[in-house]
Amino acid sequence: MKTKFHDYTTKNQEEIDRFSDISSEWWNPTGKFKPLHKMNPVRVAYIQDNIMQHFQRNSRDKHPFKGLRILDLGCGGGLLSEPMAKMGATVVGIDPSAKNIEVAQNHANMEGISIDYRVSCAEELDKLEEKFDIILNMEVIEHVDNVPYFMKTCCSLLLGNGLMFISTINRNLKAMLLAIICAEYILQWLPKGTHQYEKFVKKEEIEAMLEENNVKIIHCIGMVYNIFCNKWQLSTKDLDVNYIVLAHLPKENS
Repeated sequence: MKTKFHDYTTKNQEEIDRFSDISSEWWNPTGKFKPLHKMNPVRVAYIQDNIMQHFQRNSRDKHPFKGLRILDLGCGGGLLSEPMAKMGATVVGIDPSAKNIEVAQNHANMEGISIDYRVSCAEELDKLEEKFDIILNMEVIEHVDNVPYFMKTCCSLLLGNGLMFISTINRNLKAMLLAIICAEYILQWLPKGTHQYEKFVKKEEIEAMLEENNVKIIHCIGMVYNIFCNKWQLSTKDLDVNYIVLAHLPKENS
């Protein structure tokens, strides 16, 4: 049975304030977002490769994503928005934090990149009946409220034949040990309180929410940190902590 929603909101003010307080750090590769900067090349390459394949784009083109409309949910400082815009996509980056959007806009201006940044959230775009070819739902779901409503709203923003990339953290003992105890308290890679274990989401839960909204899973893949190479890598076997779900809205379901 499908869940009914009324005037729900996905915004969590505590989370918004937490990221607003460190918004000046977004583009500092050795600052508080250092782990995300290390992860970003893997995320960007995975996203670009799958967009190329799905939409049959030529990687030799200067702007292979031209004509594609991309939504970067919870865009923060624009670490994903900018690479997509550089490849020719029309990018809308939204974040409920005005400070994050200010940082993102200023950086894009300095780089000479055109991105439509807005202080907004998924449900506000849905009310405007906006649609996108691609939705980047990366490292966001564990920071929002009303997750089923959030996912329903994200799915409604997809155009037929559209792609959604969902990246988050699994909910299990290993994830708690590595993503919270180790990353935040022992190694101090992230500010304490960045993640709450109860807000982690199992892959099966993501899949069920997508299925409920007629969005089909293409595949899932893990992201693991290789301490010997000091870099993040994709893994088809280890989805215990960080993972990405790639999903597709068939045209007949749009």
